[in-house]
Amino acid sequence: MSADLDAYRGAVIDDINIDGCRLLVVGINPGLWTAKVGAPFARPGNRFWPALHRAGITPRLIDARDGLTDDDLALLADAGLGFTNVVARATARAGELGADEIRDGGRILEDKVARQRRRRGGPEIVMVAGIGAFRTAFGSTGPDGRKVVVGKQQREIGGAETWVVPNPSGLNAHETVDSLARAYREVWERLD
Repeated sequence: MSADLDAYRGAVIDDINIDGCRLLVVGINPGLWTAKVGAPFARPGNRFWPALHRAGITPRLIDARDGLTDDDLALLADAGLGFTNVVARATARAGELGADEIRDGGRILEDKVARQRRRRGGPEIVMVAGIGAFRTAFGSTGPDGRKVVVGKQQREIGGAETWVVPNPSGLNAHETVDSLARAYREVWERLD
C-alpha cells in the first residue's frame, strides 16, 4: 500500500445526501481510497457504481475514483440516493474492524436513520452492502430465529425497510456486476 493512502487510515468521510434521501446505501466502512477522495465505493475495481448503473438506478455510469463531481452529487440527490457507513473510520480492509466497533456503528446507524425519518421523512429503505457486517452489527438471526441472509430483512433499521445486498468489493469474488445489479434493482423497485 502506498504511503499516500496509508495517511488516510482512521479518517472519516462525510455522509452524502442523507437529508431527505429515499434510499440510504450503507457501506461497511470507508476504504483508504474512499477516504482520500471523499466518495463512497471509490476504489478502482469496486463494482458498486457499474452495478448501480446496470440496475438502471443511475442514467449514466459514475466514476468515483477521483471523487464525486457536483453533477454526480446532483444526479444522486435527484435519484433520492444517500450514503453512509456502519463504521465511519477508514481502514485498508473491513477485516481490521472489531466486532464491538461494528456493533457500536450499528447503534449509531439506527439512531441516524430514526432521526432522519423523524425530521425529513426518509429514508424509506436502508440498503446495507455486506452480510457479514450486518450480522455483526444487528445479529445473525432475525426475529423468527432464522439466520439472516441477503435480501429483505424482517428487522428494520431506524424504522426503515431494510435490505442486505452483497458487498461490491473485488474481494467478494463470487459476485459480478450483473449479480449485484440484480440485487440493487430488486431494492430499487420497492421504491416505486
